[in-house]
Formats: sequence, structure tokens, C-alpha cells
Amino acid sequence: MGLWQAVSMAVGTMVGASIFSIFGVGAEIAGRNLPIAFLFSGAYALIVAYSYTKLGTKIVSNAGPIAFLLKGIGDNLITGTLSVLIWLTYVVSIAMFARAFAGYMLPLLGMQVSTTGMSVVVVLIISLFASLSFFGSKAVGKAEFYIVLVKLLILGVFIAFGITKLTPSNLTPALDSSGFNGLIHASVIFFLSYMGFGLIINAGENIENASRNIPKAIYISIGIVLFIYVSVSAVAVGNLSIAQLIKAQDNALAIAAKPFLGSFGFLLISIGALFSISSALNATIYGSTNIAYSLAKDGELPEIFERKIWFGSAEGLYITAILGILFALFFKMNGIAFITSGVFTVIYIFVLISHYRLADQVGGNRPFILFNLIVLVAVFAALIYYQFKSQKMAVLGIAVVFVGALVVEVIFRYIKKRSFKIPK
Repeated sequence: MGLWQAVSMAVGTMVGASIFSIFGVGAEIAGRNLPIAFLFSGAYALIVAYSYTKLGTKIVSNAGPIAFLLKGIGDNLITGTLSVLIWLTYVVSIAMFARAFAGYMLPLLGMQVSTTGMSVVVVLIISLFASLSFFGSKAVGKAEFYIVLVKLLILGVFIAFGITKLTPSNLTPALDSSGFNGLIHASVIFFLSYMGFGLIINAGENIENASRNIPKAIYISIGIVLFIYVSVSAVAVGNLSIAQLIKAQDNALAIAAKPFLGSFGFLLISIGALFSISSALNATIYGSTNIAYSLAKDGELPEIFERKIWFGSAEGLYITAILGILFALFFKMNGIAFITSGVFTVIYIFVLISHYRLADQVGGNRPFILFNLIVLVAVFAALIYYQFKSQKMAVLGIAVVFVGALVVEVIFRYIKKRSFKIPK
């Protein structure tokens, strides 16, 4: 997998389902400050990227951030619990992407959104991209490159035409206390929309000239996505009132395209949503199976994920895809996004702790890493605080998930009689 294929995989995930469904909620929280919120959240992502690039060039493993944790803080209950959690978050993400795809595709085909229709589309779309992963990283990289190219062209049309019809007053920042509070709240939530750059690390063993291309791919992908998020949000806010964006909710971007592109714009953005979700699903299935396989090799997941011959396939591909289908078919996704986001933020915090401990080996400025760690802990605290104010059950849910993963890890270690390993 070359540099631009790795960039495409990361961009495809970051500019995934969220960009086509997040603006209604984002407008309700941030109001006219929505584009600035994306700038702030991009800065948070760069904080994490600094440690990822330093660690990723020295510790090349498809196990992703778990490899950093094993090296930095050792093989212990924390590392084991986070190993279980990170794989499950990818499985849930696959389910969410598949459901979102079905939600866009059925109306576009003139079909009613029904349980049967959703189920059929979910099974077909996950099976399709699982089949691509069957053919390996080269097929995934090529598919991702062309999918992302189409998606970016569509968003480029949206930005280019939308800029010509902006209402400047809609973009005037709200700098009072309420506006600033909404800005911080939104930036904390949207920080989680940049998580996809981590998939570059997950594919590290398959990237050509990894020590050179991994840092480039991470920074290039974040830069591209930052530009897209800020530009698209500016066009959306600049062409519709906040009230209209809130009312539009999940298809806010399609509605925002109507003032300057009419019905064609609505159709174009709907097609863009399908390409966007497809690329996110493609990259997530590939990245999650890489993690499952690598963690199984290290004993962090059961050996079933390490089977090398499953109809000629490798890694935990089929079991990951099947679980993704089951989650999509039988589980409600309300609150899951927050739980997933919380898990990833905690993983990032421990990655920075590992980087601080390994700075002499992998490079990096310890005072700067410590500053970044403080900022990230504050981001997580703000996430919990705002979520507790708006949805207390989701906070309880994340606590239950963490405790559940801990129990699973304890039982797994007891059965396998695994002892802890201290990093050298």
C-alpha cells in the first residue's frame, strides 16, 4: 500500500458517514461557530497525531495503538481491556456505517425504509467490503483511492458552488459566553470525527517505506479532512439558517445544496453520502480485521482470530464482518457513538502516556507530550461533562462497557493462565 492509498483509507474513514449526518446536531450545539469548532477539533487531532507519528515509525504493527501500549505500559489489565474495547468499537462502527448506507440507499432507489429492506442492504454491503478485504491490502487500497476520489469531487462541487451563494451574516461568530460554550462543546464532539487517521497505523505492516510514509500519510490526511470539514460546514451554515439545519438533521448537507444546486444538488449529495459511507465501511472492515489478527498473535484475543486459512482468507475477517452484521440487525445504535468516542479518547490518552515513557527510544519532546496529555484529558473530561448534562444514560453505558471489557479480560487471562509482562 503506497502513500496515497494510505491517505485515501484514512480520509475515507474520517470523511465517512459523520460528515453527511453530523451537521444538524452540530448546528444545534455550535450555531454559527460550527466551522470554528472543526478548527479546534482538528487541533486536538494534531495533538494525538504527533505521538502517533513518533511511535508509528518505530513500532510498526497492524495492532495499531495497542502495540504502542504493550511497549509503553506493558501487558496488563489496562492494555488487555483496551484491546477488547478497540476491536469492539470497530465492529460497532461497521454496523453503524452499514445502517447509514441502507438509510440513504433505499430512499434514493424509491423504496420504503423497512426492517426487511434495511436487513438485506446491511448484509449485502458488509459482505461486499469484507470480500474486498479477502483480496488483501492492495485491493482495499485501490478501491479506497477511487471511492474517495469520487467523494471528494462531489464535495468539491458542493464547496465551489456553495461559496458563491453564502450569506455572510450567517457566518458571523457568536462570541458571547453561550456561543463560546457551544463552540467548546462541539469541538470536543467533532474531535472524534478525525479518528480515522489511526487506520494508517493499523495497516503499518502493509505500507511501503513505513517509517517515511506513515507520518506523511497521517498529517496529509488530517490536513485534507480539516479543509473539507471547515469548508463544507461554512457552506452549509452560510446557505441555510441554523433553524433550517437543525430541522434537516441527518440530511442537512443535501438540504443545504438546494439553494445553489436545486434538486440536482440534493441527488448529488445523496450519492456522495453513499460513496462516503462506502469508503468508511471499506477502511474500517480492513483496519478492524488487521487489529483482530495482530492482537490474537499477541494473545490479547482468542486464537480463532489468528486462523490463516478461512476459505483462503487471513485474519479475523469473517467473524468481524458477521458480528458487524449482527450488531446492525439486532442492536439499537442510540448512544453507541458516544461510547465509541469515549473509548477511543481513553486509548489516545494511554498512547500519549506510552509516548512519554518511550520518548528516549522513539523521539519526541517530553514537556510537549505532557502538555498534549493535559489537553487530551481535558477534552475527555469535557466530553463526559457535556454528555452527562444532555444524556446521562450514555455516561452510564460507557461505564458498563468498560467494566464489561475488564471482566472479559480477567476471565480470558484466567482461562489462558497468562501472566503480566513488564515493558523493558
